[in-house]
Amino acid sequence: MRILIAEDDAVLADGLSRALRDFGYAVDVVTDGSQADVALTTQECDLVILDLGLPKMSGLEVLRRARARNNHTPILILTAADSVEQRVQGLDLGADDYMAKPFSLSELQARVRALTRRQGGFDQSLLQLGALSFDQVSRSAHVGGQLLELSAREVSVLEVLLSRAGRLVSKDQILDHLCEWGDEVSHNAIEVYMHRLRKKLAESGVMISTIRGLGYCLEKPANPSNL
Repeated sequence: MRILIAEDDAVLADGLSRALRDFGYAVDVVTDGSQADVALTTQECDLVILDLGLPKMSGLEVLRRARARNNHTPILILTAADSVEQRVQGLDLGADDYMAKPFSLSELQARVRALTRRQGGFDQSLLQLGALSFDQVSRSAHVGGQLLELSAREVSVLEVLLSRAGRLVSKDQILDHLCEWGDEVSHNAIEVYMHRLRKKLAESGVMISTIRGLGYCLEKPANPSNL
């Protein structure tokens, strides 16, 4: 999953990005409202963490413009503890959640998980397909209760596929959710991740189908005896 942080406090932005990367997310950082507005116009992400007190363009204006463009990306606003009016205005403009500074990092991570689950249409943190389960809290996958040994990139690819189980996912869509700005990941690398995942999912009761020239689809086999 890919997160955009719009925060002009360099220390806070660095701490947030490090913590979220350690948790397995791809993270991009912008430091003013104009950059955030451009990023939301030209890039795809799964969540935005938006400071309201940004230079060049306020966070509220960034939010207003995004929703006016029918951009429905979940937005978590960060605001000073005493700015009740701004919090109310942000929620009215279409923010999905807010946190007051200072905040607990563990709470922020929990809210990020909740918002990304909601965006994917899931009420619970556990994604399941056949004997395969994926815990979005611990970001771990199991087959029949046995932990799968996956690299960080394999975890991210599997999460994208599972959140869209039964639907076509293109290589470009996978890259959009997998990579930060400046990352050099090729379509060939995606093929390598798919090859590895297929081997590791062999006993799971699910398969990754390749739709040549279009992308991939994670699905259960039609034959129940294979489950």
